[in-house]
Amino acid sequence: MSTAGQHPDTGHGHGHGAHPDHDEVFDREFWENKYRTSDPAALRHEPNPYLLVVAETLTPGRVLDAGCGPGAEAVWLARRGWEVTALDISSVALDHARAIAEQEGPDVAGRITWQQADLTAWTAPADGYDLVCTNYVHALEDIVPRLAAAVRPGGTLLVVDHFDILAVLDPAEWRPIPLEARSRVVAAFDGTEKVLDDRVMAAVRIAPTTP
Repeated sequence: MSTAGQHPDTGHGHGHGAHPDHDEVFDREFWENKYRTSDPAALRHEPNPYLLVVAETLTPGRVLDAGCGPGAEAVWLARRGWEVTALDISSVALDHARAIAEQEGPDVAGRITWQQADLTAWTAPADGYDLVCTNYVHALEDIVPRLAAAVRPGGTLLVVDHFDILAVLDPAEWRPIPLEARSRVVAAFDGTEKVLDDRVMAAVRIAPTTP
């Protein structure tokens, strides 16, 4: 996934801003160049396994893939009947993702709306989503409240990263979903393999009670 801030070797998500342990700013220009010069094989990857676990328990509806990167999660969701909004800071990533979706045929490609945007400046639409998901996006302290605002009552927020989203969510409005974190092997942008220790946080937005 691509946003303005993710470290380039933590998978396909993108952050917005600067990584807390690095001086380099991973802005739109950085990610455009990163995707433009990446090994094409490294851009074709499997969807995040934790998304599969959560999404398989839900009835397909509207989903936001925030920082969609090369589009693996967006395409997987569209195959299963979700209406997908796939958002990324990189136009190069979106072009790649769109091409992959079109190879799946009109039934899949027609369910995905691609949007170029920086999550740190993005505003949730009023009608919201049944599922909002993101992988490895930095500046999450700023971004998670924006993503949470996009979740409809009864909807689910899923974040795979190293950040505890529950620290910024109101416990009166959110019910945590227990998920097991595991290590997995992913392809880096240079084509090598890296081991990631995923921290998976998911929560359901509690629907307001009728007085």
